[in-house]
Amino acid sequence: MTDRQPQIRVTAMPTEMNPYGGIFGGWLMGQMALAAGSLASRVGQGRANVVAATDFGFPAAMKCGDELNVYCDIVREGRTSITIAAEGIARERHGETTMLVCKGTFTFVLADDDGTPRPVRAGGQAANEV
Repeated sequence: MTDRQPQIRVTAMPTEMNPYGGIFGGWLMGQMALAAGSLASRVGQGRANVVAATDFGFPAAMKCGDELNVYCDIVREGRTSITIAAEGIARERHGETTMLVCKGTFTFVLADDDGTPRPVRAGGQAANEV
């Protein structure tokens, strides 16, 4: 992961804790959605609406004060949609130890100002259309 740049980086605060002392999974999902949406909007150069969120996993618990780094990769690009895999890597507050704490997949549809689907790329051809 050292050669990749995180899409977003944020510190988990006490307001994000669940009743058991860990970081709430819903907050982690929200951070992944923000990161994936940022990438989708940048690639599509406009509005990107999430239409599906799947394949969530939470392999480890994150602690309050740890730093969450969310990395995103485009896994499929259709004519009007982009599917993005996101993974959250936590870095301990006072060190360099990291661990995968969450992962998921998001699909976005690019839209114009009226909310009508539009091509991801000018000319309507997907970069890796199958």
